[in-house]
Amino acid sequence: MADKIRLLPEVVANQIAAGEVVNRPASVVKEMMENAIDAGARCVKVNFRDGGKELIQIVDDGCGMSAIDARMAFDRHATSKIRSAEDIYSLHTFGFRGEALASIAAVAQVELRTRQADDEMGTEVEIHGGQFISQKAVMCPVGSQFFVRNLFYNVPARRRFLEKSTASAKQIKCEFQRVALCYPEVEFELYANDALQYQLPASTLAGRIVDLVGRSIKQNLLEVEASTSIASVRGFIGRPSAAKQRNTEQFLFVNGRYFKSPYLVSALLKGYDKLIPQTAQPSYFLFLEIDPSRIDVNIHPQKTEVKFADEEAVWQILNAAVRETLAKSGAVPMMDFDRTTDVEIPVQRQGVMYSEPRSTMRENYNPFSDSYIDPSAPDPNSDFQGFDVPYRDPAGVVSDVSSYPSSGRQSSFRPMMLEPNEEFDDFCSGGCIAEESSTEEESFIDFTSSSAQDASSTLDLPSTRPIFSTPMVLGGGYVGAMMEGRFMIVDARRARERILYEEYLRRLTTTTSVSQQLLFPEQLLFSEEEYRLLEEQEVALASLGFDLHFMGEGAVEVHGLPSDVAVEELERVLYELLQTCAEPIALEQVRRERMALIMARHGAVAALRLSSSEEAEALLVQLAATENYSFSPSGKRIMAEFSTEDMRSKLG
Repeated sequence: MADKIRLLPEVVANQIAAGEVVNRPASVVKEMMENAIDAGARCVKVNFRDGGKELIQIVDDGCGMSAIDARMAFDRHATSKIRSAEDIYSLHTFGFRGEALASIAAVAQVELRTRQADDEMGTEVEIHGGQFISQKAVMCPVGSQFFVRNLFYNVPARRRFLEKSTASAKQIKCEFQRVALCYPEVEFELYANDALQYQLPASTLAGRIVDLVGRSIKQNLLEVEASTSIASVRGFIGRPSAAKQRNTEQFLFVNGRYFKSPYLVSALLKGYDKLIPQTAQPSYFLFLEIDPSRIDVNIHPQKTEVKFADEEAVWQILNAAVRETLAKSGAVPMMDFDRTTDVEIPVQRQGVMYSEPRSTMRENYNPFSDSYIDPSAPDPNSDFQGFDVPYRDPAGVVSDVSSYPSSGRQSSFRPMMLEPNEEFDDFCSGGCIAEESSTEEESFIDFTSSSAQDASSTLDLPSTRPIFSTPMVLGGGYVGAMMEGRFMIVDARRARERILYEEYLRRLTTTTSVSQQLLFPEQLLFSEEEYRLLEEQEVALASLGFDLHFMGEGAVEVHGLPSDVAVEELERVLYELLQTCAEPIALEQVRRERMALIMARHGAVAALRLSSSEEAEALLVQLAATENYSFSPSGKRIMAEFSTEDMRSKLG
C-alpha cells in the first residue's frame, strides 16, 4: 500500500496554528501590544476598523528591528525572548514562543515598518497569507508600525463565524484595558474607526484605573499591599458598598501578565464574605509578584492560565491581604500585627517552615482606669436619660418615632420638606447618577455591612451605622437626607423592602407573630394540594402574621393578616407563598428567606406613598438598624450620593 502520512506545507501548518493563537481580532491586538511593551515602548497607539476585520494598526516607539530581524520575525518559533527551554521558567517578557507574528501573517495581509535608533533608514516587509511579498528600505520613525489587514481573508469559514463588529470592538477594548493596566507608566491610545476612544497618559496605577473606568470609581478604591517571601500583592479593591451584580472591573495579574484563576478569585471573594450579597461582585485590580521559577505560563496558547508551585500559599496570602485592607476600612475586625518583618502565611507543607506574625499586646491595660472613662457617657447609677434609638415592642416590631420613649436629648434629625407641588424630578432632573456614569451601580458612597446589633439590647447605634439628618420626601418614592456632610438619595421602596425582609425573617426564625385582625374574615377556596400545603405551613404562615382557620374541603377563612399586606393582595401573596412551599428546597433556611422576600416585596409598595418628613425620618432610623442597609434583599442598591459635582453637571 502507498504511504499515507505526509508533512504539511509550512503555510498550512501556520494557518492551523493560527487557530490556537489568533482566534479573533482581539487576540491580534493583545499579541501586538505585548510585543510593543517587550520592545521597550513608552507610547503605544492602537487603531482598528470594522471590529478589526478590515484593519488593525499598532504603532509603538520601541527599540525597532533591523532589516534581517524584521524578515525573520515572521518565521515560526523565531524569537528574541528566550534562548533555551530553561528560560521559559524565568520569563520577564510577555512573549516567548515566537508564534504570534507567524500565526497572524498566515491569516492576514501584514505590513511592517520598523527602524532602530542607530539606523538612518527603516525597512518595510509585506507578507500576505504566510507568503513573503516584498521587503524594501523606507523612511519611518524609530519603533515599529504593524498594519494587519483583512484578517482571515484566506480562511473564509473562520471569517464567516467572527463576531459582529460591535462584539469584536468590545473584546478589543477589553484586551487594551488589560495591557494598559499592567503598565501605567506607558502612554496608550485607542482608536475605533479612526475615532479616539481612550487617551491614557503615563500615570500611577490609581490614575490609570480612574482613566480607564471613570472618576466615579476613585472614591471606592481601597489600596492593597502585602509582601511575603513567597509572593507580594499590590493594587486596589472596591469597597463592599460598590459591589455590583455584573462587574467587569475585575483584573488579576501575575508578574505583569493578565491571567484567570477561579481558585484565587475564591480567595478574594472569601475576604468579602458576609459584607456583600451573594449575587454581587466586587471590583479588584490586583498584581501578584512571584519568583518566575515558581510559576508556569506555558500551559495555554492564550497564556491566560498559570500554574503556581505554591498555589495554596498564594490563596492564603491573597485572602489575608484583602481582609486586612477591608479591616482598615472598618468593614471587618482587624488585629494589630508587628510588621517589622515579612509576614509569612503558615501553610501546612511537609519540610517547609514559616514564621508566624507576632501580635502585640498591652500588658498594663486596665479597663477600669479613669483614662478609659468617656466623660460624655451617662452615669450608670442615675436614672435612664433616653437615647435616639428605634423602639421595639416585645414582638420586636420597630415602631414609629412618635412611640419612642421620651428623652431629654433632641433628635439629630432636622425635618425639611419640599413645597407641596415640588417633585423629585424638579429637585434634580435626571436622577441621582452623575452623567459620566454609564450604569446605575456608579457613584455610591461607602456603607459597610457590619454585623447588626439588636437595637432593643443596645443604648445607641454602632459607630459604623449611618447617621442621617434633615430628611425630606422628594416624591416618586425617594427620600433625601444628609449624611456626614453628603447629600444622599434613598430609594424608599428598597429601604422598606430591606426592613421588612429582616423583620419577617426574624419572625420565621423565632416563630413570633404580629397580626392585624380583620373586621370581616375573608374566605378563600384552594385545591386539595394547596390546602394540604397551607396546613403543613400553618406555623410559618402564622409567624408571618396570617391568622388562618381551616374549614375543610379546601375552604380557608382568613381572620388576620400582616399589617403590610392589603386585603386585595391577600390571595396573590398566599399563592406566591404556596409556590415557594411546593418547591423541593433542601435547606429550610433558604425556604424562610424566600418567604420573607415575598412578604417584603409586597409590603414595600406602601413606601411609595411617603408624604411627610416624619415618615421619612422613621424609615431612615429603621434602615440604619438593619444588618445590610446598602442593598435590598434582591441585591439592588438602596442609596446613592448626589454630589455637588452632579448638581454642577446637571446645571451646566
